[in-house]
Amino acid sequence: MSHEYILGYKFTTDELDDCIRTIYSWLSSEEEAKYFVAANPHSIIMASKDYIFSEAIKYADFVVPDGIGVVLASKILGGQIRQRITGSDIFYTLTKLLNEKTGYKYCFLGTTESNLLIIKKKMENDYPNIQIVGTYSPPFKDQFSEEENNEMINKINNVKPDVLWIGLTAPKQEKWVFENKDKLDVKFIAPVGALFDFFSGKIKRSHPWFRSHGLEWLPRLVQEPHRLWRRNFVSNPMFLYRVIRSFLNHFINKRLI
Repeated sequence: MSHEYILGYKFTTDELDDCIRTIYSWLSSEEEAKYFVAANPHSIIMASKDYIFSEAIKYADFVVPDGIGVVLASKILGGQIRQRITGSDIFYTLTKLLNEKTGYKYCFLGTTESNLLIIKKKMENDYPNIQIVGTYSPPFKDQFSEEENNEMINKINNVKPDVLWIGLTAPKQEKWVFENKDKLDVKFIAPVGALFDFFSGKIKRSHPWFRSHGLEWLPRLVQEPHRLWRRNFVSNPMFLYRVIRSFLNHFINKRLI
């Protein structure tokens, strides 16, 4: 996959269809588990203060630009990213492809039992050719005990899914994947956060117009202001400030050489 660096993190410059082709090739390989990260400006700012989260992003098999701020940053830095790719984009596009095939298995880890039941029924109705071999709602806490963690891993490995979808919210989900991927008998691990709530209908995703104009954050901010205000009014400006500073430092250094 082609890529470029933004503030020290390697983002793919591939378009969505290319990402899906890469994932599909992993599903038929005998290699160890692969995973991706959907990173936005808030992720990068959080990672600057969280070593494990930072490592989880750096060691991901690919990182997609989940945020119009990342696309803008690429333009400022003279990069090639022109398309925002979200966890939802990966889920729907890959799921549509695998549903046209046969024999693929999904497992969902995260959210509540009631939400997982809705997801399972919706998958069976909308994508009947994909087998849902497991769903698991872990304890709602910041840190799992060793016993809880082993139980989660055993439940997943007992059903051997091709794809493990994880909705534990960032950065908890990415850190969990990074720390446990080598213990999982899975082909592809996908931490996708809010996708669980979008797919189940618990939270309504922004209208396509907002998504295509880089404004998906606005309706979500109105829906969840208490959770998203810091992301939009603190992390995003801080991210762009660091990107502009990086650009200016690079420009000045080039002039001095």
